[in-house]
Amino acid sequence: MSIHLIVDGYNLIRQSNRLSLLDQQDLQSGRDALIEALVKYKKIKHHKITVVFDGTNSPSIIAFRDYIKGIIIQFSRQGESADEVIKRMAAREREKAMVVSSDRDIINTAVSYGSAAISSPLFEEKMIMAEYMDIKGMVEEDNPGWIPTTKKKGPSKRLSKRKKHSWKKIIKL
Repeated sequence: MSIHLIVDGYNLIRQSNRLSLLDQQDLQSGRDALIEALVKYKKIKHHKITVVFDGTNSPSIIAFRDYIKGIIIQFSRQGESADEVIKRMAAREREKAMVVSSDRDIINTAVSYGSAAISSPLFEEKMIMAEYMDIKGMVEEDNPGWIPTTKKKGPSKRLSKRKKHSWKKIIKL
């Protein structure tokens, strides 16, 4: 099952130390830096990625939806927030979606539709780690195999189905 990452653009930019500095200098340079980081991440992980920005700050020359180097960039329309667009996309994608945001309302809505959610700082760590592993030439193994252990795992420590599905998506990042 492929994952569709739906990224709350300004939320991720403003939660990041590196990207927020660029955003404070110039809004467009913050967006460009985020898109470039996501392009590098996409080359490594091959997930479908959509970044959603609020349309009130969008440049007038860019359409509401654009496609740059494999990343779908979407601006909300006038009178509509990026949060509403993200919630609508999560409702449409359901289990296929992984929402990247630190906004509680967005996370709760996405999870209620069956989508998984990850906070912006945690996703930024995943992006940095993936880029680092690519530079070092390390290869991730999806299944490391059985690891012998004597520790027993009873029913009280098992995750619910929803949490298992969410955890599996997070591991794929």
